[in-house]
Amino acid sequence: MNGWGEVIVGLVILIGLVGIVLPLLPGVLLVFGAILVWAIVEGSATAWTVFAIATVFLIISGVIKYTVPGKKMKDAGVPTRSLILGGVLGIAGFFVIPIVGLFVGFILGTYLAELARLGSHETAWPSTWHAVKAVGLSMLIELFGALLASGVWLVGAFLT
Repeated sequence: MNGWGEVIVGLVILIGLVGIVLPLLPGVLLVFGAILVWAIVEGSATAWTVFAIATVFLIISGVIKYTVPGKKMKDAGVPTRSLILGGVLGIAGFFVIPIVGLFVGFILGTYLAELARLGSHETAWPSTWHAVKAVGLSMLIELFGALLASGVWLVGAFLT
């Protein structure tokens, strides 16, 4: 692959990393797809090894992203129903208030579900805050895995 091709792959990876933090784009899929395209075009054993290692990092972070925060929310007593309502209002909020509406809607939806379930602000807010922290942790785990995959690609790009 020529230098411009690797720059384009790097830009797609960067857009994917931004897509993880601002969930407008499928960030992990962009990172994965860019590294896959690079490996196909390079066609070398090194490129395919880089792709395999990057894929392992993305899969492991994907599994951890759902298991660790989910366990923390379960331990805190946040029911799945509250998270679903938070997700639904988050999606609606995304269209009402672009970008930040997703976060505002998630927090509001989770809070309202917890308020209805627990009956008071004093008990609903801590439960909501646990959900917000778990979502943030999930995002950080996904970002860390994508950064590891990106780092492996960067090393591979220099080696090939």
